[in-house]
Amino acid sequence: MDINKLLAGVACSCGKTHTCDIEYVYIEKNAIRRLGDICRPYRDMVIVADENTFAAAGDATVAALADKTVKRVIFSGAEVLVPNEAAIATVTDNLANADLIVGIGSGVIQDLCKYVSHQSGVPYIVVATAPSMDGYASDGAAMITDGMKVTYPSGLPRAIVADVDVLKNAPMEMIKAGYGDVIGKFSALNDWKLSRCVNGEYFCDYIYDLTFAQIQQTLATAEGILKRDEDSVRALMEALVVIGILMSFAGSSRPASGSEHHLSHFFEITGIIDHTAYFPHGLDVAYSTVVTAEIREKLLAAPFPQETRRFDRQQYEARMRALYKEVADGCMELQRKIGRYEEDRLPIYREHEAEIRRILAEMPSADEIKRMLALAEIDMQDFYDLYGEKKIADAVAYAKDLKDRYTVLWMNADLGGQSDV
Repeated sequence: MDINKLLAGVACSCGKTHTCDIEYVYIEKNAIRRLGDICRPYRDMVIVADENTFAAAGDATVAALADKTVKRVIFSGAEVLVPNEAAIATVTDNLANADLIVGIGSGVIQDLCKYVSHQSGVPYIVVATAPSMDGYASDGAAMITDGMKVTYPSGLPRAIVADVDVLKNAPMEMIKAGYGDVIGKFSALNDWKLSRCVNGEYFCDYIYDLTFAQIQQTLATAEGILKRDEDSVRALMEALVVIGILMSFAGSSRPASGSEHHLSHFFEITGIIDHTAYFPHGLDVAYSTVVTAEIREKLLAAPFPQETRRFDRQQYEARMRALYKEVADGCMELQRKIGRYEEDRLPIYREHEAEIRRILAEMPSADEIKRMLALAEIDMQDFYDLYGEKKIADAVAYAKDLKDRYTVLWMNADLGGQSDV
């Protein structure tokens, strides 16, 4: 589709006029050469990258900005970059006199630049190095502050520049992660419909339908991305960027992030806390989508209970502290503010049972999701081998407490699918 036309905005039947403040999106061969024109109004720039992403696109970026004053902030490529307070300070401390931030990279680099840009007021642009996630065009920055994964409202890039020759040569794990991130939208969209039914949450058919279309487009790329085919990689990147724009249209990440993302955040946060391995974000999202499909199948197979499930706060707090350690208090305080544990949703579930069951049934089955992942050689056994049955069960029970968003994880807990709190 014509992404730049989409950027012009949509007067929607939902009653809102959807807008996105990104000025340019170029996903094409030699796209980096466009930086000269895009950056014409600016003079003093800070390039932010890690050693790997700079190796992928740094030289071309510097060459395109040859007439500018450029400072480089290059993080180590030997270890996972965490977008935390230390990384924020490193970038912020190098912003003196800068009038533009140029982020070269994918998820973490872009979130870091997005966050610092919003805090400092210095605009930023994106030079993408991998079709690995949908956050390039979203206005949320997924950061880890005070040990917690928090998505902060942030500004949008002035431009997204994605050179197909760079994208297709990204590590295959990152390309698969982008594919998996899009497959996760089956779950996110289902959660959005569910929350509209249960909570009366805002919902937009236009955003829903266009997001769903990106899933279909991405499914068609599976064979091609494994071959690093240019057209397939371009189509995958376009889907990821369009989904990011749709998040801006919605005013939140709701069309693209639900229970599957909460599970992925659990694996990342506990991995950081416990110094254990976890998958790249998009792969964790893909695997977690299978788990959420299984949850929906179990809910559909059982009658809704007659009585509200009892909540054991003492047991809950003990398990939260065991899992989340130093960030447990922050998670529990978040849930105290929301009051979701105090709310009895069973009457709503019973009143809307027929519609809820219809919504849950729209989600592809776990086996269907596994087949979609297998098209891109994403094997669920890797997920089971790394995390194991107990950690996955803990994620299902406690990932919901990391966020303020209602998803099927809450319904699972409300209706008795969570037995240990």
